[in-house]
Amino acid sequence: MIAIRNLSKSYKTPKGAVTALDNINLEIQKGDIFGIIGFSGAGKSTLIRCLNRLEEPDQGAIEIEGRLITQCTPAELQQARQKIGMIFQHFNLFDSKTVFQNVAFPLKVAGHPEAHIQRRVREILELVQLQDKEKAYPFQLSGGQKQRVGIARALVNEPDVLLSDEATSALDPQTTYSILELLKEINRELNLTIILITHELDVLQHICRNMAVIEHGRIVETGPVDKFFLNPESDTARRFVKIIEYYREQRIVMEGVGAGI
Repeated sequence: MIAIRNLSKSYKTPKGAVTALDNINLEIQKGDIFGIIGFSGAGKSTLIRCLNRLEEPDQGAIEIEGRLITQCTPAELQQARQKIGMIFQHFNLFDSKTVFQNVAFPLKVAGHPEAHIQRRVREILELVQLQDKEKAYPFQLSGGQKQRVGIARALVNEPDVLLSDEATSALDPQTTYSILELLKEINRELNLTIILITHELDVLQHICRNMAVIEHGRIVETGPVDKFFLNPESDTARRFVKIIEYYREQRIVMEGVGAGI
């Protein structure tokens, strides 16, 4: 389980302090696929980066699988991060390394023996369906393939939690669907807790079971995804639902025009 208690984070600017997270409290059950949605600037990325302390919170506690991340020493944090995989919007691959070398990088940093690295990398490349690309370089891959490399790299250390920071927003709809299906399969096979930061309602609806809405650095709504669409409570949720209803209406109109109605 992941427990976030009284978490706050602010940034200093020339015009004074800006609050990014304001007393966040949240619980995510083990094995869940949990979505966090909000508009730009709401605090989504800051929240997910606090979970592995890529951002240092000002106060509060983060507990992941019984370990208090916020109290880890630097050495303990390095060890804890091996069990917290993260995938990024823009892939963050090494252009000069092959697919195999990109995926192997976390294992080499952790000091694993070469035999284990060889076995584990090939095992995870098969899981993400890139076993035939291990000698390719990132420039030779499509966007979807690059993201699969990013997912493989995040999984190679057998994490307990997978964090996804807008991981599909740079992809076309068909590729997004394939990545979401891969994440669902990974969740089923590995019972891996997945937390997705997104502003895409289709992503939330397709893959997530539960969700939270963040607004101006505060959690303003939590619950099952179905509730978000059927009975939105927060201003942000209602605005999101109105947006998706508008685009659905526009699509119906355009399909009618195309059909000559």
